[in-house]
Amino acid sequence: MRNLTCILAVVTCATAAAAAAPITLSNNGLTIKLEPGTGAYSFWRGGRQVIAADGTAGIMLDGAPVTFKNGAGCSATRCVLHGTTSAGAHLTLTIRLSSHRADLIAKPEKDGSDVRFQTAGAAPAYGLADHAVYQAKFQNANRHEFFNTDVTGFSDDEFRSGQGISRLVSNFIIYPKHDFAVLLIDPTLKVVQTSRARIVQGVRHANGDVHMLYFFGDPHAIYAEYLKARNEAGYKFWMPKYQAFGVGWEAFGALGWDTNTNTVRDSVDHYLKLGYPLTWMVIGSGFWPSQPETMHETTSFGYWDKQKYPDPKALVQHFKDEHLGVMLGLRITFIVGGPYSKEGSERGYFLKDQNGKTRVFKGSWPKQPYYLLDAQNKAAVDWYMSLVAKWQAYGINGWKEDFYGYGHYKDLRDDKVDPTNDRLMAQKQLVIERNGYLSSNGDLHRINDFNYNQNQDRGPVNALAYAYSGFPFVYPDIVGGTFGENHFSTTRTAAMQTYMMRNAQWASLHSSMGMGEPPWTFNQQVADVMLKAAKFHQRIAPYLYSNARRAYADGYPWTMTPLPIAFPHDAAAYGRENAKDRGYEWLIGDAILATPLYGDDYATATTRDIYLPAGTWMDFDTGKIYTGSQMLKSFDLPAGKTPVFIGGTGVTLEHVDDTDRICVYPVTTASQATLTLPNDARTITVKIRGLKPSTTWKSIYVTDANGKPVASRTEGHGFSFVPAAGRTYIVRAKE
Repeated sequence: MRNLTCILAVVTCATAAAAAAPITLSNNGLTIKLEPGTGAYSFWRGGRQVIAADGTAGIMLDGAPVTFKNGAGCSATRCVLHGTTSAGAHLTLTIRLSSHRADLIAKPEKDGSDVRFQTAGAAPAYGLADHAVYQAKFQNANRHEFFNTDVTGFSDDEFRSGQGISRLVSNFIIYPKHDFAVLLIDPTLKVVQTSRARIVQGVRHANGDVHMLYFFGDPHAIYAEYLKARNEAGYKFWMPKYQAFGVGWEAFGALGWDTNTNTVRDSVDHYLKLGYPLTWMVIGSGFWPSQPETMHETTSFGYWDKQKYPDPKALVQHFKDEHLGVMLGLRITFIVGGPYSKEGSERGYFLKDQNGKTRVFKGSWPKQPYYLLDAQNKAAVDWYMSLVAKWQAYGINGWKEDFYGYGHYKDLRDDKVDPTNDRLMAQKQLVIERNGYLSSNGDLHRINDFNYNQNQDRGPVNALAYAYSGFPFVYPDIVGGTFGENHFSTTRTAAMQTYMMRNAQWASLHSSMGMGEPPWTFNQQVADVMLKAAKFHQRIAPYLYSNARRAYADGYPWTMTPLPIAFPHDAAAYGRENAKDRGYEWLIGDAILATPLYGDDYATATTRDIYLPAGTWMDFDTGKIYTGSQMLKSFDLPAGKTPVFIGGTGVTLEHVDDTDRICVYPVTTASQATLTLPNDARTITVKIRGLKPSTTWKSIYVTDANGKPVASRTEGHGFSFVPAAGRTYIVRAKE
């Protein structure tokens, strides 16, 4: 009898051991191991553990760990598991594995469940778009905000659009030092936590599948998979338009709400007369009828204030004759009692309450009660676009999308504006995007209003966070901010004069910059530096746009690449994008290093510690050559100095003397660069071959692929030539 007991015990132990065996899937070196007894899972790549399992659980369902049965029917790269909690709740987990990506898709038995995925933690972490600068609320509520792109320590169980300044939303987080990134795709209320101890993403109220993704590899591989996942989920990444990448003008920055035909026309024409290379403009507010109040805001489609704008079509045509794109402000709010509100409500085009009645919202803007377009309803969006056409009939061809003040409504979807922006982009309209979830459905990604009276470290951290998050076409708001709002004294103090110069130089290095408060109202030095900054932006706009095409193709943030993304395994590239070190640097393409002096010390600082990554770098203004992998301590950056170094391939595309020219700089002996002209997507290839460090710059010549000489000239501290689309050019030393 005792022997039989032993035999049974052995069988029981063997069965338990078999049940506890980890479930393992692999694909081209990427492996997931899941422990059925706890549901905890880890990821391995090339035999190295990339993400460790959480110590307690892998998936939480309504606060309880989910355990799984052994996946006997799993293939090498796909598995479907059935999970249960101690409370008897159930879910199905599907795991799919590819070379650089793992999809974990949970389907709880009951809708409305709280579902969370968790692993061990890692640091540093980057991303979260607007939430990256909202994180101070979660970390140190009782101290002065310490802005930082590293979001390690972020924790929010109600992650959503509308909190604080958060309107452009992404819960994508990348860990470049560790070669992975995470993202749970869902537009509803989410859970997002990242720390050294634990990484958690989830949804508070599941409705069907809950889709968690893990991306693996270097940043190029990760952003490519992130792009693919966004497009697959319907959060499209659109190709921007070159006109948006120029220098713009915004009425709100120059005039506030007090706009009219004369002030708008005179301000824009003055800028043009002074040589500002404007390509777009925004009449963002004040164009709607002043009475009644229900006509206020920017959904009084087709209506203009007859006193302020007696002939809007002629005004728009005036600007089009000056080759400007003309934009209006645009929102999806409809003031109750407004011209189209009754029609939209009767047709069921607005969001409804639980009783099926048109829901009334109240927020900070518009100040009157309003309805909100149901952008997930195709018929509603069709109707909305028919209203947009009423303004397009006047010649308007662009929009500054700007819905805000809805933060206390926790049930609004993060993608409440995405469908309308998608439609506008499909019509090839200019779009300045401000709201959205994961989609890049604007030509520019605008950070929240950024003013003189605010902490100036927020701007660069906000902009860099966008780049990390897959929104690299950054527009850093109006140069100088909104003087017309009277949020601060407009007295021209020494600090304000310095601010205008520093802000303009910083803005010039982004995908676009917008002018507002007139430079000619400041002293001559300020006016000169601001004009120089605008012209420098015009100069590098073709290069920015060439890299925008690359970003559209592969998801990598080429137009604004933070150094931890460009150099993920260079320890010195980390830990400087914050309000203490103010190492706000980034790459533009593979040849320009932006090093603006910016931050809340703008009024007194004249130097910065600048980190030069591996390679050879040239000061754009002086031509001085520096060896990379070093910190330039207290590098002199006076207002007016171009805050740029050239390195990498040493090849750019610049607008010089009204022509787009390939520029080549003496920073490499051999390289290859690919570029595209703004109006032609065919690839231009530039090959630098066989140069020696001792080669003098005057002994270099250019040929096409057939050996035919190409005319070139000295350009600053390098040389340039005019390219043709689709051609290959070779740079050699003369024999």
